[in-house]
Amino acid sequence: MMMSLFSMFDPTAILSLPLNWMMVTISLMFIPIPMWKLNSQSLIMFNFIVKSLNKEFKALFSNTILIKGSTLLPSALFTMIMINNLSSNFPYTFCSSAHLVFSLSLSIPIWTSIVLFYWTTLTKSMMAHLVPSGTPNILMPLMVLIELTSNFIRPMALAVRLTANLIAGHLLMALLGNTFNPSSYLWGIILVLQTLFLSFELMVGLIQSYVFSVLMALYSSEMS
Repeated sequence: MMMSLFSMFDPTAILSLPLNWMMVTISLMFIPIPMWKLNSQSLIMFNFIVKSLNKEFKALFSNTILIKGSTLLPSALFTMIMINNLSSNFPYTFCSSAHLVFSLSLSIPIWTSIVLFYWTTLTKSMMAHLVPSGTPNILMPLMVLIELTSNFIRPMALAVRLTANLIAGHLLMALLGNTFNPSSYLWGIILVLQTLFLSFELMVGLIQSYVFSVLMALYSSEMS
């Protein structure tokens, strides 16, 4: 029995090897590569999702400087987070998305590189974004501070949103798992509820990966 509900998120190491964190790379084996199996249902669904996301990201970047190859980064980000979120719902797996270290290591470097790219290539446009049109002169310094703060907070908000949703879902799954008792006359109802919640948690993992990648693309397109 777990000493604490949060013990499921504790990273462990055996022989100085972070086996739990290795789940991040091991889960990439679930990507349906054509070399493994041609014309499989998982490959067809994966291609459909990527093509649909590619069209949506193209609409966001249609009028920006990042029109060529701009959809590769958010599509890869969506794929990585989706596989990690879905694989963490299996027994004896490790949910790295429930750690701010994982989420911040994705959001901060990507957001910092995007901001630096825009400031070095579109300096005048970035300076204009700091002060919205029609702002009174007395409020201009305050608006600059607000816009700069907003740019710093955005990657942290993305990371916290992803981590908080995954933590809440896994904690509820652990609570429901502790209530299951085969000797109880309500075991059938509890099993149905657990199955429904597991399906809901799989949808949450898919939606959160979509939200993370879309907001990252949307924030970057707003800056150009």
